[in-house]
Amino acid sequence: MNTGFNILKSIAAALAFGFLLASPAIADPPPAPAEPPSLVAKIASGELPPLLDRMPKVPLVADMLARNRTLGDYGGEIRTLASKARDLRYINVIGYTRLVSYDEHLNLEPDVLQAVDSKDDKTFTFTLREGHRWSDGAPFTTEDFRFYWDDVALNSKLNPTGPPAFMLVDGEKPKVEVLDATHIRYSWSKPNPGFLPSLAGPRPIWIYSPAHYLKQFHKKYGDADKLAQMAADRQMMSWAALYNKLDDPYENSNPDMPTLDPWHVVTKAPAQQYVFERNPYFHRIDPRGRQLPYIDRIVVSISSAGLFAAKANAGEVDLLAWGLSTSDIPTLKEGEASHAYRTLAWPIARGSAFALFPNLTCNDPVWRAVLRDVRFRRALSLAIDRHTLNNSLWFRLGIEGNNTVMPESALYSEDDRKRWATYDPALAKKLLDEAGLNKRNAAGFRLLPDGREAELIVEVAGNARDIADALEITSEFWQDVGLKVVVKAEDSNDLNKRSFSGLTLVTASEGLENAIPTALMPPSGLAPLRQDNYSWPKWGQYAETGGMAGEKPDMPEAIELMSLWEQWMNATTLNAQAAIWREMLSLHADQQFSIGTVQGALKPIIVNKAIRNIPKKAVFSWEPTALIGVYRVDEFYYDNIVVTGNAP
Repeated sequence: MNTGFNILKSIAAALAFGFLLASPAIADPPPAPAEPPSLVAKIASGELPPLLDRMPKVPLVADMLARNRTLGDYGGEIRTLASKARDLRYINVIGYTRLVSYDEHLNLEPDVLQAVDSKDDKTFTFTLREGHRWSDGAPFTTEDFRFYWDDVALNSKLNPTGPPAFMLVDGEKPKVEVLDATHIRYSWSKPNPGFLPSLAGPRPIWIYSPAHYLKQFHKKYGDADKLAQMAADRQMMSWAALYNKLDDPYENSNPDMPTLDPWHVVTKAPAQQYVFERNPYFHRIDPRGRQLPYIDRIVVSISSAGLFAAKANAGEVDLLAWGLSTSDIPTLKEGEASHAYRTLAWPIARGSAFALFPNLTCNDPVWRAVLRDVRFRRALSLAIDRHTLNNSLWFRLGIEGNNTVMPESALYSEDDRKRWATYDPALAKKLLDEAGLNKRNAAGFRLLPDGREAELIVEVAGNARDIADALEITSEFWQDVGLKVVVKAEDSNDLNKRSFSGLTLVTASEGLENAIPTALMPPSGLAPLRQDNYSWPKWGQYAETGGMAGEKPDMPEAIELMSLWEQWMNATTLNAQAAIWREMLSLHADQQFSIGTVQGALKPIIVNKAIRNIPKKAVFSWEPTALIGVYRVDEFYYDNIVVTGNAP
């Protein structure tokens, strides 16, 4: 394809499964039975078929040796934590099973799919793995894709807003053609270069569903009387509400729903502990032909987020990659001596660990005009002493500067990082004067053009501890240049509602979500496309609703970002896409749409000392690494395993 992306290559396509089992042994492999011991009894009783009959004809062979991974043993369990049942979704994130997925170097490759053929980013033909099965043993075929598209995505009762945005190009839906049981084609009249990267995202996007299971809850296929009774039993108003409740692969609220992931939940809510068991039909194998995952179970205990560090310190966790912050590292390190865990510290791939987002679509007309004045935004940035923040909160290990991509990205620019991001309070005061805030009251605080005190309310989610701490320090810097600052901590849901309604002035949060992008990845976080961007919620709402709600962008620079986004969507080469990325990043640095501070904060990751194949150093992010998903948790294993699951 013209973008230079070709994922037809697949080691699985070149190797038949039977050949793998007969191939010469890898040098000094650790001993491992051909079948996971936890499944032997079910195989013996006939409940499960043997391994050869459970795997696709062409499985995905994990490229472990090339990545310096060791071959492992079956068995054990991983203990981890979640603050609420809804956070069981993190198991789907780190299990990282996608139609196509990123490897550790952020190359896009087939995963669930055996191959993809793309022509000009307009036509995508998917090849499924013959013999692939859902976790309950039912065949996974193109009927699962057809059912999703015809009966779910296009059903107004189930999806009132229609198909997901990444499947639309200027409002055009794809032409979906089922060619046979293992081939399906999606095509548009214009390029859709974001289609495949969207499928590889951290939050799984399913364009297929287990039709054999879900049809019983669908009005088109199920018994109407039974559906009505099932809905009534669950106090739901319609079959559609019942269907959407049961079709919940992300939050794992329905243990009966089959999956393609390495582990599937077996515990019904409500519970204080949830168990995920190995998927006996998972499609990946190691180079010896041993089925992945190596580890049998994941056990998730529900606990207050404030206790995560203490529980880890007490040795109650085998793997934890969320809910911990940089400030927890000293506590976690203390517990290593007496408990069998390590504390890894990975740089977080965010544009900024702490960023400030002036709301350019706020309701207050005077504040809106002030916040839209680039001199005001530049002044806010210049007034921040990032070196002090770095010393105080990030052990002097962060990179000071704007909310932009990290040096690990080929799109990085030193100028983008530094522009308007040095500490210069004198220039900040000068710019504030020029922006019309040149008068002060008796207390020494600046006045707005309408005479009101320039009281800048900065809002932050109450559970964002490090960000709240950084905001307290930053508010002092802004007060030094004459701005009265009020910090308002609140529930994150309330904060989002206030932002969407135009009630916020400035919001403190984490920076750019994907700070290690490649040119192939859509620069959607840089254009006003999403309502959840605190800098332009109403512009984002306008884009997300197709102009039905929100406000159309009316700032020239925002309009330019939208134009650049459209240019990226229609670019025909990787070089052109990279040039557009760089232009958008440069515009952000110049305009200070968001104000960055320190990048590269460390994420503590707790891992049992006996667990192997987790990198000692790697980059942690939501997008594109799916937290730790691209490092293949299904390849983790216990050294010197004991059957109960924890390290000896």
